[in-house]
Amino acid sequence: MLSRLIIRNYALIEDLDISFSNKLNILTGETGAGKSIILGALSLILGQRTESKYFYNQQKKCIIEGIFNISGYNLVHFFEDNDLDYEEETVLRREISADGKSRSFINDTPVNLTVLRSLGELLIDIHSQHAILEINDEQFQLLVVDSLAANKTLLENYQENFRAYKKTVSRLKQLEEESSQAKTDMDYYQFQFNELEQASLVAGEQESLELEMTALSHAEEIKRNLMSAVYLLNDNEQAAVTQLKESLLQLQHIEKFLPAAKDLAGRLESSLIEIKDIASELEGLEQKTQIDEGRTTEIGDRLNIIYTLQKKHRVTTIQELTAIRESLSDKLYSISFAEDELEKLKAEKQRLKAELIMLSDTLSASRNEVIPAIEERIKAMLTEVGMPNAVLRIENVLLDEDQLNQHGRNKVQFLFSANKGQEPAPMNKVASGGELSRLMLSIKSLISRHIALPTIIFDEIDTGISGEVALKVGRIMQKLSEEMQVIAITHLPQIASKGENHYYVYKDEKQEITHTNISLLSRDDRVIEIAKMLSGENPGEFAIQHARQLLEAETPEG
Repeated sequence: MLSRLIIRNYALIEDLDISFSNKLNILTGETGAGKSIILGALSLILGQRTESKYFYNQQKKCIIEGIFNISGYNLVHFFEDNDLDYEEETVLRREISADGKSRSFINDTPVNLTVLRSLGELLIDIHSQHAILEINDEQFQLLVVDSLAANKTLLENYQENFRAYKKTVSRLKQLEEESSQAKTDMDYYQFQFNELEQASLVAGEQESLELEMTALSHAEEIKRNLMSAVYLLNDNEQAAVTQLKESLLQLQHIEKFLPAAKDLAGRLESSLIEIKDIASELEGLEQKTQIDEGRTTEIGDRLNIIYTLQKKHRVTTIQELTAIRESLSDKLYSISFAEDELEKLKAEKQRLKAELIMLSDTLSASRNEVIPAIEERIKAMLTEVGMPNAVLRIENVLLDEDQLNQHGRNKVQFLFSANKGQEPAPMNKVASGGELSRLMLSIKSLISRHIALPTIIFDEIDTGISGEVALKVGRIMQKLSEEMQVIAITHLPQIASKGENHYYVYKDEKQEITHTNISLLSRDDRVIEIAKMLSGENPGEFAIQHARQLLEAETPEG
């Protein structure tokens, strides 16, 4: 409910601070006093766009603030979804600077107009003769039927299954698209995999082959140099081995004269043995080194396969090629496995759809069962508000199985006729603003005990009625306010007398500037105001007595 509305610097309003009752709040005042201005200011915190020309003082910014008690509205998920702090006493604030720039806040957190408007629609329901669009909305019409049919649990169960069904349909569609693309790619993947598989790649193979290829490519040079080294160490007349032998012999001759020569001779002998071994190994390497053109061609062909694959897949190692082969294997397996998953999903889709059809049939039957009672009760209420010949017919068409939606598979349509002999038709084609207003009042009154409705504002929807009908409309508003907060702007004393709080909107002049003000009327002030509404600016004793009777009959003493 709207517990408090603060308006600063808007149109003819300099500064207003209004606290509302949680029941029926009445706003009255002369035409042009500013009742619609207050409603316009309220619409700003409900997300409506504005212009700076509506400012009371063009040098200051406009601030509109609404304080709402939202404890019974089940709005926690809205705040979570929009990353907002949830407070049972929630504040909506709008600030508009003189240059037209606007800022919006929910509980001091900046939000855009879309979020502000979305929350506002959940908190305030404004009805006027020119703003009765909701009653023509198919979802609202279904809400009316479902609330009176007590379908809440059944509908929640259906919608939970519908979400699962839509999720399965979406996953199936995605998988079918992926499968179709995969089948297109399958031949290509298979070719690539076969190519890598047939290559029989072995870890470390490339490095080993490259080393062998290097050796084969330089076999002639290697053999020549090895032969030369052996010749210099062992075969030449001045070979190193011959020279070392001679040097060893010379040292051995003087060992008995020079003890130090013995150690040096031993070392020289060890070197001679090592040189002989080296020469022997060099000779062995030289004999093993062969110029093998066949092996060179074989290795070249193998490396060419490896290099071609690496270039094709833009990698540089056999390990990377192996990883690509495994990845292709996984893709081929997935394509094969996807067919099984597709079949499972198709079966699940059919199972969920069958369950949805069953639940939707149950919903449809429940709706059909309650429709006659709704039509009868609405007709009775319309008679009370001065429309004795009005008829509301509710059509409930069962759609095809392929037209399942989040509400079931019913197309509900309200058809209305206000006059005897007139065939019911869609409301936007046959009903006037006043007739729609009274119809909406009847409907909202009927469903208010079944669902948590937001604050509802009736903006002069009583045009065209008077007398006993006005009294009945007032009583319906009063009864409606037992379930929800109602704010009514009215010119009818019969309706004004039903309010728990009565506010008087008036123009005031201060320093030759006209501004709108509002005051909460006392019991005595209400008598005078209602008397004026009955008979004019200077009410007589009869009007005052009548006003007193209206208040005493419908409101508690206080």
